Amino acid sequence: MLRTVLDAPQRLLKEGRASRQLVLVVVFVALLLDNMLFTVVVPIVPTFLYDMEFKEVNSSLHLGHAGSSPHALASPAFSTIFSFFDNNTVAVEESMPSGIAWMNDTASTIPPPATEAISAHKNNCLQGTEFLEEENTRVGILFASKAVMQLLVNPFVGPLTNRIGYHIPMFAGFVIMFLSTVMFAFSGTYTLLFVARTLQGIGSSFSSVAGLGMLASVYTDDHERGRAMGTALGGLALGLLVGAPFGSVMYEFVGKSAPFLILAFLALLDGALQLCILQPSKVSPESAKGTPLFLLLKDPYILVAAGSICFANMGVAILEPTLPIWMMQTMCSPKWQLGLAFLPASVSYLIGTNLFGVLANKMGRWLCSLIGMLVVGTSLLCLPS
Repeated sequence: MLRTVLDAPQRLLKEGRASRQLVLVVVFVALLLDNMLFTVVVPIVPTFLYDMEFKEVNSSLHLGHAGSSPHALASPAFSTIFSFFDNNTVAVEESMPSGIAWMNDTASTIPPPATEAISAHKNNCLQGTEFLEEENTRVGILFASKAVMQLLVNPFVGPLTNRIGYHIPMFAGFVIMFLSTVMFAFSGTYTLLFVARTLQGIGSSFSSVAGLGMLASVYTDDHERGRAMGTALGGLALGLLVGAPFGSVMYEFVGKSAPFLILAFLALLDGALQLCILQPSKVSPESAKGTPLFLLLKDPYILVAAGSICFANMGVAILEPTLPIWMMQTMCSPKWQLGLAFLPASVSYLIGTNLFGVLANKMGRWLCSLIGMLVVGTSLLCLPS
């Protein structure tokens, strides 16, 4: 009896390593966390950089002006009035509180003009047009660093998985993603945020390439493989769906570090699952040979598919650094609304990934791709300037 109880964890571990469903769960959570971290920074980074850099510069300039003329703030200005009634000179303070008038020895309030109310509303919007234009470029470069790094690392991860298997690169991706998430939580400068975003691109390459390859090796039947891939990519779509709204709401009401710490905790759970059910495996020499990259680039179908995916996602990629700053400057939007602006696109993406997989077999994949490109182009033309 005691031996059965002691052998239970080892038996469960062995069963877990043989379970295809748990492998699917690990890949699903990995893609979910990767894309949540991908989108959660979209509403946070522009406002955070504005709060840290622009307001800090303005406060230092304000303190500098205040320190240079302390007497101007400490002592009010006086003027003298000569009274012909008793031949005396009286000192009178020139500055009076705005909106106060003295009539018949009593104080009455004068309503402020309409222009003051309008200027007060404008003060709620972000100031500093030149800073915001410069920040727009810097935020775009920061967001693009993940894609650039992923583009550079992806060609090396594929051959690496052919040599050492999928499990070690998958766990390496988890470690790098966890470090990136923690760096986002505690970074206070643009440089640290840039490094964290770059690390995210490296970790995303390992997690996505190794994870999808692992599913393809576990689910050998073509029909089961398609269903497993659809489920795993559902985690990708779900991460895109909840990432930006989750980040904006948490940043507004809890703080900058809160959403990243929650994602780091979820990443630890996914890493624990990987340690329990994944194991390094030796790859046979026959499977170590992959198709050369240049041969794949000569395939017209691969070029058309890659081009359509690239241009379809380019529209959302352009909006990520520009739309939050435009909303803050033009619409005076609070922080929690910046992420909700991406919610319709995320919901439609989540619906489309589950709907058009079925429709593509009936109406043709080329027609689905053509309709998608036309819809993306039309929607981008409808955006306000």
